[in-house]
Amino acid sequence: MKLTKSLLLLTTGLLSAPLSFTACAETLWSDNSLTALHGKDYKVNYSLGSDDSTRNVLTFEHVSGHSWGDFFMFADYLRSDTGADELYTELSPRLSLGKLGNRELAFGPVTDVLLAGQLELGRADDPDHLLATGPEFANTLAGVGFDLAVPGFAYFQANVYHRNNEAKADNEQLTLAWGLPFTLSSEAFLYDGFLDWASASRDVHPSMNFTSQLKWDIGARAGNPKKLYAGLEYVHWNNKFGIEDGTFGVDSNERNVNLLLKYHF
Repeated sequence: MKLTKSLLLLTTGLLSAPLSFTACAETLWSDNSLTALHGKDYKVNYSLGSDDSTRNVLTFEHVSGHSWGDFFMFADYLRSDTGADELYTELSPRLSLGKLGNRELAFGPVTDVLLAGQLELGRADDPDHLLATGPEFANTLAGVGFDLAVPGFAYFQANVYHRNNEAKADNEQLTLAWGLPFTLSSEAFLYDGFLDWASASRDVHPSMNFTSQLKWDIGARAGNPKKLYAGLEYVHWNNKFGIEDGTFGVDSNERNVNLLLKYHF
């Protein structure tokens, strides 16, 4: 209980600190984007009597760097062909111990050490009560993050969290995130994505979500690089939502290719 309370306090502090720092902290850079996706192989239907494998997704993302650390958030709105919908949001602030302590914390491939927090908010249609989380949930995560210098990558991050789940037993999570720009001939591309691995607990199975996007910078052809991308997103998700594949006949191993169009502003 003491550990859980400490992690809740840490997460609350991490989520509120960026707001309190905003007035006196410097924003070093920021980026916003909208992404439209279409895929036909989504798993775990919203109800027992529906086929929700085809879905359209609209995603808003914000990422920014500050004198205190960095902040990332996204919101997904998903709608299936049957009319069922879902809204999922993550808020992920990280406080840089190097920046806040005005000292370098680099060692080996590590360029900085950060306190990492995350808030997950979800709401989905769940008429048959299939989701262990219920139709709405709020999970809090707290841990430590590392910025890594990896040759060729614009960024590479590793975060280790303790998950405090609202409707399920607590567990642990490892998150990797990366961005790899490259060129083929005279064309610019970006390969980025994340990997979430969550451990088992008494009421969920271990889950691994590897999601990445391969994007062609079509804006560069019109003289506006890094503004408009077209490409593919691939989702490789084992035991989606912690549901063991095959339980009650539910296919929870997702292998899903999405068409995407992404605009940065």
